[in-house]
Amino acid sequence: MTQRTNPTRPKHRGETVRQQVYLELRRAIEQGTFKPGTRLPASREQAVTLGVSRNSVLWALERLQSEGYVVARVGDGSYVADNLGALVSSSLATKGLRPAVTAGLSQRGQLVADTVSRWNPPLVAAHPFRIGAPEIGTFPFAVWDRLARQASKEQRMAQAQYLDPAGAPALRDAIAQWLWVSRGIRCEAAQVVVCSGSQQGIDLVGRLLLDVGDEAWVEDPGYPGIRASLVGHGVTVRPVPVDSEGLVVDQAAALWPAARLAVVTPTSQFPTGVRMSLQRRLALLDWANAQRAWIVEDDYDGEFQYGTHRLPALCSLPHAQRVLYVGTFSKTLHPGLRLGFIVLPHALAGAFAMARALTDRHAPGDTQDVLARFITEGHLLRHLRRMRELYPQRQQVLIEAMAKASQGQLVLQSSEQGMHLLHELPAGQDDQTLSARAQQAGLLLAPLSRYTIASRRRGWLFGYAGYDTAALRKAATVLGKLLRNV
Repeated sequence: MTQRTNPTRPKHRGETVRQQVYLELRRAIEQGTFKPGTRLPASREQAVTLGVSRNSVLWALERLQSEGYVVARVGDGSYVADNLGALVSSSLATKGLRPAVTAGLSQRGQLVADTVSRWNPPLVAAHPFRIGAPEIGTFPFAVWDRLARQASKEQRMAQAQYLDPAGAPALRDAIAQWLWVSRGIRCEAAQVVVCSGSQQGIDLVGRLLLDVGDEAWVEDPGYPGIRASLVGHGVTVRPVPVDSEGLVVDQAAALWPAARLAVVTPTSQFPTGVRMSLQRRLALLDWANAQRAWIVEDDYDGEFQYGTHRLPALCSLPHAQRVLYVGTFSKTLHPGLRLGFIVLPHALAGAFAMARALTDRHAPGDTQDVLARFITEGHLLRHLRRMRELYPQRQQVLIEAMAKASQGQLVLQSSEQGMHLLHELPAGQDDQTLSARAQQAGLLLAPLSRYTIASRRRGWLFGYAGYDTAALRKAATVLGKLLRNV
């Protein structure tokens, strides 16, 4: 059975299709996907799999042959050269981030590297079932472009200057108004700091509010990017179990009462999708106020709630003055914007803005200007209404297609929030093998174990929001065959 690889690297400027194919094939050889002595897929088969011309594949193979990676056998196809064992071993060591390869990193840097190597997030969102990928095909690009063209020369000149690191005043004001209408959050524009996505907001929290050795609660399972950011600042991360009501506050408070921070996803816990109960929310607020600790509310997809009643944000509750609210436009609009925000107490906003200035100064002015008008003119509201209708439909398509393709072997449960579904396995079972086989078949099926620390919870995550009906059904068919052949 031949192995397959997909050109999933982003296309850089000046990088042709054939160069992409070449780079991906070389990377697959160096990382051991195609081992020394392995017969490569036929050029015609590879061209069909990758969706490129056969000439592009032939060019890539010829270049690899000239460089010594590939050996052509007359009448028998192309093979990976037998003498690449040392190269593959070296590459795998790098991929695994062993100490010998990462020598020179600080202890904190090594912890970050270890987290990233285990997490290893995919670079692109083109393949089902990648999680966190929003619908892009129906994004109102024409509206966005029209708003961009409306800027006068004087406005463009002003946006081309160094700007306020806290964000454009018009955008901060629009975000504050939007949060009140959509999430019930009362805040002023002066409390909003615009960031390059939610990850930068969490990074600023770790840098400004915690000292080396301070403890922080994180959800287990939870988002590895949060853990990596905190350990990069010397914070001791304490994994807290998640059950059907969210983060288990009582257990965390008993084990680590001196923690200075808790990072939670209360509206739709990542990655399990559960909602934090009101009792747990109040207990978390009581703990933070009693300990003078901080809570980071990561509301990464809080806009996507499909039931009759929408759950308000944690920071909209009484006595939530120690909650820092982090939001992102990567899910509500698209990740290419690289815009998010954090809502802070007035006393912290200035320091956070200056810390942001020390990293990347500020977000692009023209993008901030367009987004501000996109919000105030009602385009964000209309776009989200369409997505709240579209995503549940796609969720149902996925559930039905997966049940049919697996012949009832894998039945997904519906959810009233979020952009992905979790199919959980009995604790401790293997969830890596199918994910690896799915990736070879062109699917991105994330194993739940990728997001755990101490937890033995296992399963698979199915992103559905960014893929149309045909793509979901085709992906389900492919995965169903893999399941039946286990």
